[in-house]
Amino acid sequence: MKNVTGILVVLILSFISCKKDVKTETVTTKDSDSIKTEEPIAEAEAPVDSATQVKAWQAYATPGEPHKIMADEVGAWNCDMTFWYEPNGKPEKASATANVKMVLGGRYQETDYKGTIMGAPFEGKGTIAYNNVTKEYTNTFIDNMGTGMMVAMGKYDEASKTIELKGEVVNPITGKKAPYRELYTIVDPTTRKMEMFDTKNGAEYKSMEIVMKKK
Repeated sequence: MKNVTGILVVLILSFISCKKDVKTETVTTKDSDSIKTEEPIAEAEAPVDSATQVKAWQAYATPGEPHKIMADEVGAWNCDMTFWYEPNGKPEKASATANVKMVLGGRYQETDYKGTIMGAPFEGKGTIAYNNVTKEYTNTFIDNMGTGMMVAMGKYDEASKTIELKGEVVNPITGKKAPYRELYTIVDPTTRKMEMFDTKNGAEYKSMEIVMKKK
């Protein structure tokens, strides 16, 4: 913790120093008849003492209860996957394994997936973060089936034990972005369910479901 505090202090002092070095440039004109439209001046931030800043950064950097939800999933999982490529289409099954670990001092969850989809080898990597300030989760996912990154954000609902995340995905055929939604459910200590909903022709449909069982 002493090392973390030291780093935070250095970062804050550097930030304060940089702000002091910024100078305001005054533009003058020789033509007194010309009309100059001035841009609105941004409201100055209220000064914050260094002790308060360090405390805020410590709170931001310290894992809490939401991070324990992610830590509970550390280990190996079997994944039963179902895909729907069209609304009301025929489901296609696949399977994979997932190895979950916490990284960077328990601040983030990282998952490696390996399996087979449509007879082809599948590899993927997902990360989950919980932001102590915004009180929301961010989920990212990349795999060997494309070259893009999926990013979705959302909040946890204690009553239903679910995290609903929303983001955008690019259709490689049309080149257009479309919204998608994920619903992540903590079924029980050894079972998780992830449902994905895509949008086609303005209507949402369920495109994937993954049921994960801890080994």
